[in-house]
Amino acid sequence: MKHNKGTCYCIGIRRAANAVTSFYDRALEPTGITVNQFSLLMNLSRLGSGSISELAAYVGLERTTLTRTLKPLTERGFIKDVSEKGRRDKKLQLTSLGKETLNKGIPLWESAQSEIEARLGKENLRWLFEISEKL
Repeated sequence: MKHNKGTCYCIGIRRAANAVTSFYDRALEPTGITVNQFSLLMNLSRLGSGSISELAAYVGLERTTLTRTLKPLTERGFIKDVSEKGRRDKKLQLTSLGKETLNKGIPLWESAQSEIEARLGKENLRWLFEISEKL
């Protein structure tokens, strides 16, 4: 992107983020889930099980945003509610279908990671993360 006086940094950064998200979504297409959904399955897998509040804190999302993103994963049978009866905060864990989908997605995600690294270079990625930390 060539910079000129009228360039909006916000829009430019959002376009870059959308391009990366689209790249990963295409890579994960065979699994039927998006990179955001893949990330949630991966993080829930790491937790083993957890409440929506615990998972939200773990992944750094607002509870309402997380709930909205989890809904299709629950409806499609990737995540199940394993909370005790009468509990207000649901306790979630991956189903066997969720684990199977995650396992199918891991090599696709790893391939996408390698491709991003090949296209951008390790040094540029390190620099990108440093810049992101400043924001």
